[in-house]
Amino acid sequence: MESSTLQEVNELDFTYLKYLSKGHDKKQILHDLMLAYGQDVWNFAFSLTGQRNLADDIRQDVFVKAFNKLETFRGDSSPKLWLLSITRHVAFDYRKSMFLRKVCLVEYITEKTTSQSAEKEYFKNCLIKDTWQVVLSLPVKLREVMVLYIHHQLSIEEIGELLDISESAVKVRIHRARKKVNTICNERKGEISEEV
Repeated sequence: MESSTLQEVNELDFTYLKYLSKGHDKKQILHDLMLAYGQDVWNFAFSLTGQRNLADDIRQDVFVKAFNKLETFRGDSSPKLWLLSITRHVAFDYRKSMFLRKVCLVEYITEKTTSQSAEKEYFKNCLIKDTWQVVLSLPVKLREVMVLYIHHQLSIEEIGELLDISESAVKVRIHRARKKVNTICNERKGEISEEV
């Protein structure tokens, strides 16, 4: 798919969803939602489960549920937030049934804004990978808020709504997660400098 077409889909205004009637084309709406938010759903599912094949299954289940419940979308939140909420519930259902406790590393893709030397780019990517590895090793409560806040760029209010907690609880979790990530990263730096 061309990047311009994907960008147009990502910029679609889905506010019309709350005004749907029986005569709408659910398949086309689902297609548009999948193009706009499919990768976000997969990334969030992967960050919760740590397994690519499970993230694929969860993404599929999320869009099946969204298709079946399309008429129930009230427009109280954005479609992205609605889909991420479904993703969270489906992922937790999977985790409960399979007793998943392992978290894998997510490859975090950054856009290149300037051309850098290969060496600088390599070290930058290593730092990002190491940081995300630390984030993904955090307890679920802390990991969730960091992934939603940093990767999915949700507001504190949206995260609170999605997790069904107060905004102050979201802020506390973000603060604790950042503090823990900084502590772990500093410990790792100390270990590396001692080895050298």
